[in-house]
Amino acid sequence: MEAVLALIGDELKQVEQQFRKDLASDVPLIRKVGEYVLSSGGKRIRPALLLLAAKLCDYQGDRHVPLASVVEFIHTATLLHDDVVDNANLRRGIASANTLWGNEASVLVGDFLFSKSFSLMVADGDLDILRVLSGATTMIAEGEVLQLVCTSDISMTEQRYIDVVKCKTAILISAACQSGAILGKVPDEMENALRDFGMELGIAFQLMDDVLDYAGDQEEFGKSIGHDIEEGKITLPLIHALLQCTDAERGRVGDIVTSETVEDEDFTFVFDLVRRHRGIEFTVSRAREYIERAKASLNPFPESGIKSALFRLSDYVVTRQR
Repeated sequence: MEAVLALIGDELKQVEQQFRKDLASDVPLIRKVGEYVLSSGGKRIRPALLLLAAKLCDYQGDRHVPLASVVEFIHTATLLHDDVVDNANLRRGIASANTLWGNEASVLVGDFLFSKSFSLMVADGDLDILRVLSGATTMIAEGEVLQLVCTSDISMTEQRYIDVVKCKTAILISAACQSGAILGKVPDEMENALRDFGMELGIAFQLMDDVLDYAGDQEEFGKSIGHDIEEGKITLPLIHALLQCTDAERGRVGDIVTSETVEDEDFTFVFDLVRRHRGIEFTVSRAREYIERAKASLNPFPESGIKSALFRLSDYVVTRQR
């Protein structure tokens, strides 16, 4: 991952500078909360993908840096809102913004970041990029509501879960890649290839997040392990286990994910169920399938150092520990 980011190191530094410029506000709390979240150790996968996609398409201008900042603004806004909805107290290994400043401040600063993102997109002036990124933002909101509707539903199917993942996580990664292609003014085939690459990569990224919630190290992962269970989120490792287990075990899982509090023995039961039925291995295998499809999506592009970097970044997704 570090080798990949080194290819765009200067641009990423410019993106960091752009963040701080775009956070300008007469309200000090906005800058304080915004800078706290933006500076808390995020991987910058989305802006990095936009920059790499633009390079893959031989873009030579300077609009890629502000647009990469916009993508991270949108992502950060969703994190602020997510942590309020999920009652999360950790984000990237440190206290979440809502823990420090309260739910109201987190929601309102998230709203500011969304609004600012649209102002910046309009200022860029490219209607195609505005269409792609605004459409992604709408889908993210739909994904959040769909996930809420699916909370504690032990009849959740793999396909329905992937639909949630596409909306909630993968669409912004896809839009970042597609925006880079639009900047490069490549033919539709190549633009669609990068869009599809981002979608497949984004699905794999979320599936590995699901794995880490069951198998990760909390300090390394940067989030509370087992938080999905507390929130009643039925993710793919558990979906697979529920298809293999007994009716009695399914019933107990249903009781656990709908209860007000989850006890230690409940976590132990669910974790053991997922491990016994190889839910982690199944999900990693699925993630690898999506990565292979992501790589295949880039077939229209000739071999190059940037294409190889995108492949290495894809491989990182299924080996990361955080």
